[in-house]
Amino acid sequence: MPKMKTKSSAKKRFKLTGSGKIKRKHAFKSHILTKKSKKRKLKLTHDTLVHKSDEANIKQQLALK
Repeated sequence: MPKMKTKSSAKKRFKLTGSGKIKRKHAFKSHILTKKSKKRKLKLTHDTLVHKSDEANIKQQLALK
């Protein structure tokens, strides 16, 4: 059986933390920023963790499991 390839799109979007959780960036921070408040843009800047229900799917795309 050949090795499973990693999805390039997932490789670019997600990073693994030291404890094995998956980090992601927030959406809606690339354009049309004039109508968004400073507080909202600041919150979108910071990374967050992937939800538990999505973790298995992303780990499969990253060929971790």
